[in-house]
Amino acid sequence: MIGIDAKNTASKAYKIIKGFVILILIVTAGSVGYMTIEDWEFFPSLYMTVITITTVGFGEIGNLSIAGRIFTIVLIFLGMGIILYIVGLVTQVMVELQISAIIGRKKLDKQIKKIKEHFIVCGFGRIGKVICKELKEKNIPMLVIDNTPEAKELLDAESIPFIIDDATSEDVLLEAGIERARGLISVVASDADNLFITLTARGLNHSAFIIARADEEKSEKKLMRAGADKVFLPYIIGGHKMAQSITKPAVTDFLEFTVHNRDMGLEMEELNVSKDSRLNGLKLKESGIRQEMDIIIVAIRKKSGRMEFNPSSETPIEAGDTLIALGKYNDLIKLGKILEG
Repeated sequence: MIGIDAKNTASKAYKIIKGFVILILIVTAGSVGYMTIEDWEFFPSLYMTVITITTVGFGEIGNLSIAGRIFTIVLIFLGMGIILYIVGLVTQVMVELQISAIIGRKKLDKQIKKIKEHFIVCGFGRIGKVICKELKEKNIPMLVIDNTPEAKELLDAESIPFIIDDATSEDVLLEAGIERARGLISVVASDADNLFITLTARGLNHSAFIIARADEEKSEKKLMRAGADKVFLPYIIGGHKMAQSITKPAVTDFLEFTVHNRDMGLEMEELNVSKDSRLNGLKLKESGIRQEMDIIIVAIRKKSGRMEFNPSSETPIEAGDTLIALGKYNDLIKLGKILEG
């Protein structure tokens, strides 16, 4: 994780707390000592202890006996020692925090400069967090842009590269590596900001795959015209899903189990066919995908862009095709390697 060594910081904090506890004990002992030796009341004893330890030079609040003066000398050495210890420790921690922050920022800047073929996620709100979680699980490189300071600690803890700044700024997108990015996902709260981010990103990278969020239906066409490849309306999607759970409960449960429920062991994946794959040119019935790996080919997106749902056994597998497959995770990994050649 980019940042401060938590264990080392906790150790320093423990030492500081320990120092303050010792200081309190010395103040208590000093107050009790003056009350015992000079027969003073509690508050004058406490006051004399504090001005003695801090060496403010206010003078004695009363005539001290020989024993009282000896006790004061001992108290000065003990008190000044512990105060210097605490001040030194606090200063050390503050300097280390500053140095760690500078080093951490430099490491992060280097990491950002090296990253490529990544997705830039603009906005780390509720939707942004879900997106980042999914991308991280799939080991897809990403970088987050968010303008809220609260996001820094969360992103730092997740070891996700980030920039705390305004995603609508062209300079910030350039810093995030938009020119070498694979795509951009804009999910900030404002439709206007999503529109501006999409427009700016498309101008900086014509080939990037851009996904944008919209709260209002009228914003969808504007975002598409601005250069978004896909536009999602979370409220409408959520409404449709809730309605379908009533009208088509079995279908909804099936999709939930296969797409979202990891405990089932089933996943739906898209797998690209390489020209070097041994399955290139074979028909589905000849590939052995269903028989040997127990995988169902739900659909095939041909290299022309045409989608074939529930393809027949006679459908050929060709380089450039994308297979939409349903099966167990390990089997999908195996098929993916075969299709990659």
